[in-house]
Amino acid sequence: MPMYEYCCNKCGAQFEEIVSSTATTTPACPKCASGDTKKLMSACRTRTGGGQTGARTATSSGGGGGCSGCAGGNCASCH
Repeated sequence: MPMYEYCCNKCGAQFEEIVSSTATTTPACPKCASGDTKKLMSACRTRTGGGQTGARTATSSGGGGGCSGCAGGNCASCH
């Protein structure tokens, strides 16, 4: 289940709660127990692999060299 951020309209407290994506009501505020809460827009963060996997790197081995992002292998955009 995803974690969502909420704000209490009564006391202003912000909190996170793990809630089913199909839930039709918002959770009560843990500070004042008010049911008058709203879901906040959360920032999203993803991770795709680790280290330099998939990163463009220049090479010095013949045949045009350079990264795969430029046709001639000699552009400055990937260095």
